[in-house]
Amino acid sequence: MSKFRFEPQTTLKHSISCTGTGLHSGAKVNMALHPAEPGTGVLFRRIDVEARTATVPALFDRVTASNLGTTISNAEGISVVTVEHLLAALYGTGVDNAIIELDGPEVPIMDGSAAPFVMLVESAGIVHQNAPRRTLRVLKKIELRDGDRMVSLTPADRLTVNFEIDFDSAAVCHQSGDFLMKNGTFKAQLARARTFGFLKDVDMLRAHGFALGGSLDNAVVVDDDKILNEDGLRYPDEFVRHKMLDAIGDLSLAGARVEGHFCGIRSGHSLNNQLLHALFADSSAWCWSFGGVDSPAENMKWMQPAAVAMA
Repeated sequence: MSKFRFEPQTTLKHSISCTGTGLHSGAKVNMALHPAEPGTGVLFRRIDVEARTATVPALFDRVTASNLGTTISNAEGISVVTVEHLLAALYGTGVDNAIIELDGPEVPIMDGSAAPFVMLVESAGIVHQNAPRRTLRVLKKIELRDGDRMVSLTPADRLTVNFEIDFDSAAVCHQSGDFLMKNGTFKAQLARARTFGFLKDVDMLRAHGFALGGSLDNAVVVDDDKILNEDGLRYPDEFVRHKMLDAIGDLSLAGARVEGHFCGIRSGHSLNNQLLHALFADSSAWCWSFGGVDSPAENMKWMQPAAVAMA
């Protein structure tokens, strides 16, 4: 029988705020990160809408769009757009519970990476809470394919990520990367990797109301075989590092720490989210674990009691 090891949940020590621009809307947005009670998880609160409809829990089954980022919505149709970089930063710094207030529909893009959000968390500080941390333990392989794209989760004793990308651009081409989540690795290896896009797509995206706030200040822009950003890349393989960052943000929507190995080949937000749906649909493929002691798969409504009750 496994012996219970108390691993506490965490939250922010203090509230902290920032102001930025929405990548797609181009609108100014103010955001504040607040401490939250144990069991809250990550909960977004839109302060620009009616209070009773304002909360949106960061859970995989609240994803309503995933083509150019991850959008989550509540039952009343209130949405929060481009949540993945902030969620990756919270997961990567080990924050379990937080309330995120926004006065608009989109998380600010900042510099296009998770590094500014990591800095916010470090400035606010992290405190332990008197409640055991819950982990989602992957028990068997779940794999999805869509043409030449693939994602999978397999059992592992902590979160590891393997990703491959392949773009028809000499500047990006084929890249692969591996990542092991442990203390400090997210900040050191992935946090500064920026989102990227191709110059040939900009006019089309803006004609459809996307990337209105995009610029060389918050994205790596590729033109055929050239990087247009004056300072170049932050890492030689910045593109695949950012895809791993995105995957961690998407996996955090499981509502718990993940013990499993994620593999992605040409995957994106949509397929990442479908993978979580497939995992949770198979009760033999996962279980909750508390301090090393497994608990059977439970009613999904229990995943984040405080968040669900408020949504």
